[in-house]
Amino acid sequence: MPPSSSAIRKTIEAYLDRHPDERAALAGLLAMLEQPVDVTARTALPGHVTCSAVVIDRDRRVLHIGHRLTGLLLCPGGHVEAGDRTLLAAAVREVCEEAGLRPGDLCLTPQFLDEPIDVDVHDIDVNPGRDEPAHQHFDVRFAFYLTAEQPPALALQDKEVSGAQWLPYADVRSPTLRAKLLTAEADGLDGSPEPVSANALIHDEGGRYLLHLRDDREGMWEPWVLGLVGGKRSRDDASLEATLRRELAEEVPGLKPTGLVPFAVQEATSVDGLAVPISVYAGRWSGDAEAVDLREGVLLKWFTVDTLDRLRLSPGLGDLIRRHAAEHPVVQEPPAVARPLPDEAPAGTVPHIVGVHLHLEREGKVLLGLRHPDSAYAGGSWHALAGHLEAEAATVGLAREAYEEAGLVIDPADLELVHTVHTVDRPGARPRIQLFFRPRHWEGAPEVREPDRCLAWEWWDAKDLPEPIVPYTRVAIEGIRAGRPYSELGWKL
Repeated sequence: MPPSSSAIRKTIEAYLDRHPDERAALAGLLAMLEQPVDVTARTALPGHVTCSAVVIDRDRRVLHIGHRLTGLLLCPGGHVEAGDRTLLAAAVREVCEEAGLRPGDLCLTPQFLDEPIDVDVHDIDVNPGRDEPAHQHFDVRFAFYLTAEQPPALALQDKEVSGAQWLPYADVRSPTLRAKLLTAEADGLDGSPEPVSANALIHDEGGRYLLHLRDDREGMWEPWVLGLVGGKRSRDDASLEATLRRELAEEVPGLKPTGLVPFAVQEATSVDGLAVPISVYAGRWSGDAEAVDLREGVLLKWFTVDTLDRLRLSPGLGDLIRRHAAEHPVVQEPPAVARPLPDEAPAGTVPHIVGVHLHLEREGKVLLGLRHPDSAYAGGSWHALAGHLEAEAATVGLAREAYEEAGLVIDPADLELVHTVHTVDRPGARPRIQLFFRPRHWEGAPEVREPDRCLAWEWWDAKDLPEPIVPYTRVAIEGIRAGRPYSELGWKL
């Protein structure tokens, strides 16, 4: 399926954060995104989204191709197709089809990452041959660097392309793109690839290394593979170390390695086939991997070097770990079992994850949020306002989450526990205690304050809940209506 309207809106809003003065120019596109229409379809009127690739070499030149139909010199690009996962993926496909490049010849720029460098609105004349009326193209343009020092030989698509040229920034044909390239040049847009992601190679100085098993989901980078914790840089990150610390806080809040230092640059491939240089930081930690709150992925586990050959690892990771182990001899004996944390319960006790949830009622209806389809948990499902606890009381944590996620103001003293669900997702998974609280008083109207996690808040009849809905949320609401204080879900007796 082509990108959803919500995904496209997120891309356009990220662009407008950089260029707020262009909101009026994109008003037509924003209006279409509010309608039940596929804005990438060729039939969408009064216009539709197209995508282009701005490919930059080490000499600060941009690839242009001769367009046979119009006679214009353009950046490679075209219409979005049904198999394009994202707008960026559409741009990659187009440049590979038209110029004969491979996705691995390209990488993201640290200045723009996966956000557009430019969005251009231009008119398209009527085309009687295709029975197309006059319309507009909203051309979303993404910047890429070449990975090689010299541009590779091009294999141009002869049917549509008449030739190719590499033009300096100042000679780029599109005025809007040219202006942005010249501005970005001062910020280092020089065609030289550098890491745009950061991972943590965490060891305990006892010969063990901490590996992260990724989810097996469509669109996931290297699904069901053991890799390192980390992720891609965002524009707000001051450095790659800041990227790594943010990713750790989001994925595994309790994991706080010490002595993080750059160790290596690892070459990887994105889900779209792009080259991804990753800065790997080595750091020390010796906690219980199974006791931390893992919010993304399937599990964290310690492994020793001698077990690497038996594991399904991210490409190149085994050699990276062996290199680190060779350069950092064991300084202490590894524990026979995971070290207990201070004041931890007796051996054999399984720590449970605690989640807090808001049961908000109004005239027989309950408030539920629609999870973003790309959310790490329950994407595309309805769910109660919820969150995980930090070092805080449950009522304080829920009041904080209510304000952060929906702008609701609740005094923790006004929250009463109305239901508890003891749940386990699958055999071997960490059990969870899900606490549902009802406020005696609250202020504010629900608003979407974290659009990357929740698309909408809506009131639903408690007797007619929507689908799909998170199973334990349904169990809790039904239990509250029946006056039951406790439920269990997922346990096999």
